[in-house]
Amino acid sequence: MTDARINSPRIVVGVDGSEESKHALRWAAAIADTFGARVDVISAWHYPVGWGWNTAPFDWRPGEDTEKLLRETVDEVLGQERSLDVHQSVQEGTAAQILIKEGAGALMIVVGSRGHGGFSGMLLGSVSAAVAEHAPCPVLVVHGDEIPLAVA
Repeated sequence: MTDARINSPRIVVGVDGSEESKHALRWAAAIADTFGARVDVISAWHYPVGWGWNTAPFDWRPGEDTEKLLRETVDEVLGQERSLDVHQSVQEGTAAQILIKEGAGALMIVVGSRGHGGFSGMLLGSVSAAVAEHAPCPVLVVHGDEIPLAVA
């Protein structure tokens, strides 16, 4: 593919359906709008360490479940009719590893301070801390629920 979409500036954002990730998506959209960038919305899934196929529910389809959650979250936050160039991707692996990999060549990675796995009171979750430490581009870790001015 050699279209403009490949070479356009990108903002990568990690989404897991948590309120923190929804705020990160709002900020990513505002930043992308400011810079004329596309938004690459990424969700990751992986089998927990120590799980075997015999411990997972027979009908569990983690990739499909994550894709549905991602689609619903993007539609909730940005609306189904959006003017932004938004690319949604579900990938197997740990969230931090995937976001770091996807950050190559991006203007920025945006993550919430904590996701579904966060412990109450923590300032940074393990994903946001790992991404902030190892990303190949600037990282914005969104705290609180302040709405960016561009989308207020």
